[in-house]
Amino acid sequence: MKASDTGPPAGPGDELPAVAPQLRALRRRTGLTLEAAARAAGLSPAHLSRLETGQRQPSLPMLLALARIYGTTVSELLGETVADRDAIVRSGDMEPTRAGGWTYFQAGAPGRGMQALRVRVPYGSQGDVVRVHPGEEWLYVLRGRLRLRLGDAAHLLAPGDSAHFDSLTPHRLAAVDHDGVELLFVHTLLQSPTATLCLGPLTGELP
Repeated sequence: MKASDTGPPAGPGDELPAVAPQLRALRRRTGLTLEAAARAAGLSPAHLSRLETGQRQPSLPMLLALARIYGTTVSELLGETVADRDAIVRSGDMEPTRAGGWTYFQAGAPGRGMQALRVRVPYGSQGDVVRVHPGEEWLYVLRGRLRLRLGDAAHLLAPGDSAHFDSLTPHRLAAVDHDGVELLFVHTLLQSPTATLCLGPLTGELP
């Protein structure tokens, strides 16, 4: 599957610190041309170029895909570092970042085999996007209700519910309530030359 070239344009209210220059610097560090990196991510070269120049804002799934291709983490793409891989992350140090309509907070240190995030998913955001990528995901609903589609099965998760699944299972996440949903989200960062994230808007609503 090819990644969709859709994504919100950068606007004055969107804060994605250091993403554009980091995307270009990390691509060059890996020795990939714009065309090769775009092909691996399922994007057009023009779209990746717009991400690297800050003309477009990458969604969180796009950041995950590019992080895998470049052999790094979303934290590094965002220009975030934690000195000496500190084991403790204080709530006051969790700066919010917006990507593709989602707001997320780094809840773990960079450079680990897993990445932990606290994610806020607003109603109507990315609910038509299917994700497929190597690794495992675990999520826990903190607030609101989540509609999770795994393969052909749809699940409604309430606060206190969790899910743990193979990320190669096509999956979609959507907030049920207009107030959105807040999640704890942990995923593995498997590095592989074939590790790509498949995205695509699907027709129709989640059942």
